[in-house]
Amino acid sequence: MPRTTDGDGAPVPQRLLAAATRLFAEQGYDRTSVQEIVEAAGVTKGALYHYFGSKDDLLHEVYARMLRVQQERLDHFADMDAPVERRLREAAADVVVSTIENLDDASIFFRSMHQLSPEKHKQVRAERRRYHERFRALIEEGQKSGVFSTATPADLVVDYHFGSVHHLSTWYRPDGPLSPQQVADHLADLLLRALRP
Repeated sequence: MPRTTDGDGAPVPQRLLAAATRLFAEQGYDRTSVQEIVEAAGVTKGALYHYFGSKDDLLHEVYARMLRVQQERLDHFADMDAPVERRLREAAADVVVSTIENLDDASIFFRSMHQLSPEKHKQVRAERRRYHERFRALIEEGQKSGVFSTATPADLVVDYHFGSVHHLSTWYRPDGPLSPQQVADHLADLLLRALRP
């Protein structure tokens, strides 16, 4: 059985993911070979197949790890003991910041999602749907209680916000004029303005 750590003590799965993320971001998923990934990670092909099974599994995990973090954070904000407007604003800003902090993962995913196997593609869509439904539930809670306008259906509001989030990887630059938090604040404020009665 392959060792779980390398000589420096770094876990092999994390090394494989880091190498794959860097190479997928630089070269594209389809132009990156398994051999390049294992060489960059300093492990054998056997180790990759032990932990991930395939390059497809690696691509899925790049996205899944980011979504897991975002889902945990959304659940935290949604469950806070605070007015719905504050919970939605916190959640809306947080997904922007966490996407910018994982910009390589986000850009790889949106560029390469169509290359996942049908089974993995279906799994990812289900994971995303769960996230979007929890986000939409906050909007609906505010609409039902009269805090938010019902003029625009909650589904459209969700699509509007996440359309902005999904495009971050095409224009956001770390050396640009806005920090991740500033971008997040602007987009969260736009969302709340769209919902104001």
